[in-house]
Amino acid sequence: MKSTWKVYVLVLISFLVGTSNYVISGILDRIAETLGTSVAAAGQLITVYSLAYAIGTPILMALTAKMDRRKLLLYSLGLFIAANLLTFILSGFGFFIAARIITALGAGVVTVNALSIAAKIAPPGKQVSAIANVTMGLTASLIIGVPLGRMVASAFGWKAVFLAIAIVGVMAMFVIAAVFPRIQGDKPVPLIKQLALLKKPQVLVALAITFFWLGGYSLAYTYISPFLLEVTHLNESLISAALLVFGIASLIGSKVGGYSADKRGIIFTLVSGMVLHVISLILLSFVGQSVIAVFAILILWSFAAWSSAPAQQFNLVSLVPESSGVMLSLNSSMMQLAMAVGAGIGGLIVNRVSLASITWFGILGVLIAIVAAIVLSSMASRHSAVQSAD
Repeated sequence: MKSTWKVYVLVLISFLVGTSNYVISGILDRIAETLGTSVAAAGQLITVYSLAYAIGTPILMALTAKMDRRKLLLYSLGLFIAANLLTFILSGFGFFIAARIITALGAGVVTVNALSIAAKIAPPGKQVSAIANVTMGLTASLIIGVPLGRMVASAFGWKAVFLAIAIVGVMAMFVIAAVFPRIQGDKPVPLIKQLALLKKPQVLVALAITFFWLGGYSLAYTYISPFLLEVTHLNESLISAALLVFGIASLIGSKVGGYSADKRGIIFTLVSGMVLHVISLILLSFVGQSVIAVFAILILWSFAAWSSAPAQQFNLVSLVPESSGVMLSLNSSMMQLAMAVGAGIGGLIVNRVSLASITWFGILGVLIAIVAAIVLSSMASRHSAVQSAD
């Protein structure tokens, strides 16, 4: 099998991981109904998953750094598949939480490992494209996996989604075992050395942008299905279409955000994208029962939210270019932590305030991220001025 097709296998794996993660938001109302719990309680499944991912991934990657990459991918993918099968087989909210923790631990190692292997097996000069393709698998899960999961859940029950993920995952394991070469592990980077970067004020402010931007997004997106059903009164038959449109807009937003960061600069792209993010959530709070208006605002929201992603990643890499890998790893953990906190706070808001109010609290998170971006820009300007004076 040529290296290009091997990369596509890794793309499929990242698609499965992304679908297992994001699909919860798309079927949250059905999960809550089946498990006999509230939507707010079901939303904590995302909190648990994200926390386990954020904390567990860097620790497991540090412990397994020297292990053969192919073997590690097989082991972690096997753990991910087993967790999805447990989700399908077991009943009860407690078992589902345990399965989500196991899923997150497997998913985190699978994702990082897939990106690493893609770069190593790609032809010379194609490494960045290979990594981008694997990342596209995660994006595709938002575009295809979530609405498809909603359709499968409507036809066969929500547990069938996780069975399908496990079956395709087993097929991918056979391909990896048969055709992927042994790949030597890397020199481990101690966690203490990774965390040492947090002593830099600019790094802390930059990571705060990720936390509040994605936390505000997650707070609202976690409960998107029940919000569309109960607040905007969107018909059940249109939910899958709405999720599909949302996913497509995220891809376009990411592409435009990358282009804008190159042409107009990082801070301009971050701030303008987050301002649009705030505007879209305000509009979503006031939208009536017009299907066209709801779809239009969902497109604007997704486009704006994900236009910030490539700019923020480049922002972090440019701050400490000699430790770009560690910075991206810290950002990945911060993203998962933000999603955990967003989903957790969202659950409290749904319980104690109202489902309709989650957009307003999401706006607050994004506004704080805008302030952090402006502060970071000011810090960078002062740093440049000091260097010029020296």
